[in-house]
Amino acid sequence: MEDVLGASWIEFLLLTVVAFGGAAFMMGRALAETWRPAWQIIPYGLLLAVADRLFMNFFFAEDVLSVPGYIIAALVLTAIALLTHRLVKVNKVISQYPWLYERTHLFGWRKIG
Repeated sequence: MEDVLGASWIEFLLLTVVAFGGAAFMMGRALAETWRPAWQIIPYGLLLAVADRLFMNFFFAEDVLSVPGYIIAALVLTAIALLTHRLVKVNKVISQYPWLYERTHLFGWRKIG
């Protein structure tokens, strides 16, 4: 499995999921709070995955050019950012326009009336 991730499990969890996942969380929140569209997360997520691969090399001497590792990191980081973007956007719509919209579930709202 180390060949697929481009690092060991613990390295992947510590650096990609915890450290860069936190950065992806903040990225998704920042884009949602400024009413940016969700598609803008994709190029930023790809750049964040490049930084993740570079830090894997700096800290753990892993291969920078591991394509499967890059793809998995990009998918994980983009998914975290997209999830955060949607949650923050729903909360923002509900709190900013409580007379127009009500929450239907965690990821959605509907028009009142």
